[in-house]
Amino acid sequence: MKKRIAYFIATYLGLGFSKFAPGTVGSLGSLPLAYGLVYFGGFYALISAAILIFFLGVWATDIVIKDSGDDDPSKVVIDETVGQLLTFSFVAYMAPEYLLGMNALLFYVAGFAFFRFFDILKMGPVKYADTKIKNAYGVMLDDVFAGIFASIALLAVLCYIVNR
Repeated sequence: MKKRIAYFIATYLGLGFSKFAPGTVGSLGSLPLAYGLVYFGGFYALISAAILIFFLGVWATDIVIKDSGDDDPSKVVIDETVGQLLTFSFVAYMAPEYLLGMNALLFYVAGFAFFRFFDILKMGPVKYADTKIKNAYGVMLDDVFAGIFASIALLAVLCYIVNR
């Protein structure tokens, strides 16, 4: 039962089992969660969920790694969920109305694109966590760093829009 729960969490409700680009599917599947958290609880709900999911993700990913023998299984996409939530954190803090109003779709599309860009590019701490930390923390942390980079980029978009 513990292993089933771990797989359910690590694959973010099964999205990680996608045959086509599971990381992208997991990231897309995280957007409704991000929207709901911002809508119902704002920045603090978003950050609280990211922290909770991070630690649940470490636990679940550790079990999947041990079960599969792969130190970074592609089916694990809960790390993408944490990264996507963090992507929207700075804007949710500074101007949550942009994640809820008429411009919301623009911000979610841009946030998704920025996160995938930094997750795939793997520069700086993203690369370090991905290549040097060979455990569940490494799997989770590379997406935490990518989410922070994406959040900075999304904040730059917000600043551009506000200051036009």
